[in-house]
Amino acid sequence: MMDIAIQVKDLKKSFKTTEVLMGVNFEVEKGCIFALLGSNGAGKTTIIKILTTLLKNDSGTAIVNGFDVASKPDCVRQSISLTGQFSAVDEILTGRENLIMIAKLRHLKSVRQIADDLLKRFGLTDAAERRVSTYSGGMRRKLDIAMSMIGNPQLIFLDEPTTGLDPEGRIEVWKMVKEFADNGTTVFLTTQNLEEAEQLADQIAILHQGRIIANGTLTELKKLFPPAKVEYVERQPSLEEIFLAIVGKKEEK
Repeated sequence: MMDIAIQVKDLKKSFKTTEVLMGVNFEVEKGCIFALLGSNGAGKTTIIKILTTLLKNDSGTAIVNGFDVASKPDCVRQSISLTGQFSAVDEILTGRENLIMIAKLRHLKSVRQIADDLLKRFGLTDAAERRVSTYSGGMRRKLDIAMSMIGNPQLIFLDEPTTGLDPEGRIEVWKMVKEFADNGTTVFLTTQNLEEAEQLADQIAILHQGRIIANGTLTELKKLFPPAKVEYVERQPSLEEIFLAIVGKKEEK
């Protein structure tokens, strides 16, 4: 029996008269990287907000690390970490001070040691005493993700973590995400960068018009794609082609 980190059943959410989630169902295995894909406004961030207790769902259930998000939000919060689309770092503080602050908020001991270890791991030691306002976008993102790793959460939510990063910064973040999973952390990732999902994800779900319309490994999703035309070399479809084909088929119906 596989261990499940997240179980979502018939999740619904509307804002006034607009239905955003219309009965979403999926499961995420512990220790895997799960990528949720979807166009802008598909409801990816709404799902993350519900799963991280920032937003109440209208109906359906969501279980995170064995806790119901509606009835046990505190237990959920203690076992997860969230990095949003925009870096939530304090620009007035230095890199080290940001990390120490979060470690203290999590009531951990040896906060300076924790900060030093993370600065080293994320390649920020040389910038540790600088105010974050002087950091580049890539450095802020690294610090933001480092802050979310404090306390070794069982499950980390990354909402479009590489938005606005240059290719070097993006590859750096990918490397970190793979490390998290290698160390047993479950990673829930939303992205519009299909190459990112292709590189990282063990499982990919496509959210379209409020529902999950495809869910599986990259190999499984490739089977939903029309067979490749035989050219000089048979070419494997990219995830972008699969995504557009699946979404296009649904829109035709």
